[in-house]
Amino acid sequence: MPDFLLVSAVLVLVTVALGLVSILRGPGNAKRMMAAQLLGSGGVAALLLFGTASATDGAVDVALTLAVLSAFASIAFVKKGTTRELAPVSGDDSDDDAQDPLVGADGTGARQVQR
Repeated sequence: MPDFLLVSAVLVLVTVALGLVSILRGPGNAKRMMAAQLLGSGGVAALLLFGTASATDGAVDVALTLAVLSAFASIAFVKKGTTRELAPVSGDDSDDDAQDPLVGADGTGARQVQR
């Protein structure tokens, strides 16, 4: 049984290595992040298989740490992607802008635009 688990761990590591190629050559940030998540999941799987096959308790701890770091990486990616910036408002400078929810609170005629 340990031989089967070690072979499975090696197969998972080969899949993770192919995912690394996708990260390095990926066309967009979202696809790169998904490949990084694949690497995190594959790394956790390989560590758990290795830890079970060799009866090493430390491998399970490392796998859990990697899983938490992978989750934080995806949260950071989403937070970075939802930043807002100020853009000028086109139109006249009438008093109607004071009641417009798109005008900045400081009255400069700027509004928040989401990318």
